[in-house]
Amino acid sequence: MKTRLLSLLMVFALTTSLIAGCSGEKQATPATPAPKIELNVSAAVSLKDALEEIKKNYEAKNPNTTLVYNLGASGALQKQIEQGAPTDIFMSAAPKQMDDLDAKNLVNKPTRKNLVENKLVIIVPKASTLAISTYEDLTKDEVQKLSIGETGSVPAGQYAQEVLKKLGIWDKIKDKAVLAKDVRTVLTYVETGNVEAGIVYKTDALSSEKVKIVATAPEGSHQPIVYPVAVLSGTKQQKAAEDFLAYLSAPECRVVFEKYGFTMSK
Repeated sequence: MKTRLLSLLMVFALTTSLIAGCSGEKQATPATPAPKIELNVSAAVSLKDALEEIKKNYEAKNPNTTLVYNLGASGALQKQIEQGAPTDIFMSAAPKQMDDLDAKNLVNKPTRKNLVENKLVIIVPKASTLAISTYEDLTKDEVQKLSIGETGSVPAGQYAQEVLKKLGIWDKIKDKAVLAKDVRTVLTYVETGNVEAGIVYKTDALSSEKVKIVATAPEGSHQPIVYPVAVLSGTKQQKAAEDFLAYLSAPECRVVFEKYGFTMSK
């Protein structure tokens, strides 16, 4: 009898001990998933091909971040930002548009930097037999229509006008100039043969198999074609925006930009 009672007491004590031990264990806390981040990037349309590849690479490394691009003429993007369009990062095809935003305190000044550079070229349809090898050749009667970007809002158009004025031929060709809303539209006009020639960035020309480059703007005929980039002061994703900006200067991005004809700014 005593032996059985002792056995029951030992079982009771062991069970109580196990229950106490289990209740004392810390319950595993499920890890909090990283928040999803959406970065709105307004960028010059001439960066389109390079940025699409960069987006793919960046999102693969940062699965919680989604890059949303708004591509267009830098002047049009500037106006959208001034009117309150949600934008975390701005990438312009010329300093002027960034300077204008900076003057209105819409740019986070310490984040601004020059990212890449480009060249200005004349293109003609691939099958064209026109004898064009210099910008002066655009004055020939055979060139009835020449497309350039809008000179008031499209940096490529502003650079083109600057070159033509510097060479003293703007007044001779302005009446046959077909102005386009952005540089990619100029490319389309030439691809489809709607104009005999167009002035675009070298990178745009290299993106198409339907056109060929026949001349490059002479050194010193226009301001350097520099693409500044910056985080905007209104961003709600400061850390994520700065991280992406830093990535744009990484070696793997350099490879992408150079693949599409850009050179990195020094």
